[in-house]
Amino acid sequence: MSFSDDDLSAYLREQLPVGRSSEIEQALRDDRSSDGQGLRRRLAAVAAGAEEGRSVGAIWREARLSCPTRDELGALLLGALDPEVERYALFHIREVGCRVCAANLADLEEAASRSPEIAQRRKRVFQTSAGHLKTE
Repeated sequence: MSFSDDDLSAYLREQLPVGRSSEIEQALRDDRSSDGQGLRRRLAAVAAGAEEGRSVGAIWREARLSCPTRDELGALLLGALDPEVERYALFHIREVGCRVCAANLADLEEAASRSPEIAQRRKRVFQTSAGHLKTE
């Protein structure tokens, strides 16, 4: 199994989906190469050069520019997101496997389950005020 430097960099920042992180961890345990080209050495080299020549993609991932906001994730739970934004948020969590967004969503779900009457009240307020919002 091969891993790109981007995979290893994301692994170091804990930004890979759980399954892919597990694959790297298993490969690191199995790495017994002595030729200096092993996965452990590559991982060390990626870690050492993390700040050198950072790509636009790396900066984008570190700043989490593609992540939905926490407000958007809350609106997702309420069913109040624009369908296109909802599709993207679900894709981002399920397919991309963003652990940060999945954790935020789980936190919001837990908070909502602790106080279902509050969530229901928020949903009613949104539904009754939706018609009063101006569209431009």
